[in-house]
Amino acid sequence: MKIEAVTSPAFAPYGKVLEGYDTRELRYILKNETPLPEGVEYVPSLPALEALPIAEQIETNAYGGMPVQLGYCNGCNTRLNCLEYYRDSELNCGTEDFILLLAKQDEIVDGKLDTSKVKAFKVPAGVLVEVYATTLHYAPCHADAEKGFRVVVALPQGTNEEKPDLTPLNDEDKLLRARNKWLLAHPDSAEAKDGAVIGLTGVNIDIAAD
Repeated sequence: MKIEAVTSPAFAPYGKVLEGYDTRELRYILKNETPLPEGVEYVPSLPALEALPIAEQIETNAYGGMPVQLGYCNGCNTRLNCLEYYRDSELNCGTEDFILLLAKQDEIVDGKLDTSKVKAFKVPAGVLVEVYATTLHYAPCHADAEKGFRVVVALPQGTNEEKPDLTPLNDEDKLLRARNKWLLAHPDSAEAKDGAVIGLTGVNIDIAAD
């Protein structure tokens, strides 16, 4: 699979690099105060990250004053497994280079997305990127198996908390997996076995050889 840089014009439909942010303290906390599991671990909110000056800058500048949470997604991963989307952009920054597997929400047809639509983009260490609300994404992939990935995840406050009680009004409502989180699972994924809606067709992409 071809892996492009987030500085490439090919990334423009999916997100953009955010300039002007000093991510050094953020990366220090990630590297020294968060684990690196063999699998993937996601924590929506980490007070040590949210206490940093950059957290206020992200809230004020990147989200226009909306309350946000800063957590992390760490581990080792090379597989797609699922794609999710929110009603808002997500911001990411890693201690090491990492890779995002992305598609676009408008490529979902009749509740399904063919994984041949998925593109791969490498994010350099320390670069803060915005992944648009209309971009489908999931857990990062590592660029180096020996280093894994530690990635900050900034989202509107409350995202990924407990799913609200609702009576489905349409097919999209059935994809709601947590608060502000709509998920399409590949049939090979653990999430599908746990009851997530199967919405991905085609190969469960694995970039281990790429």
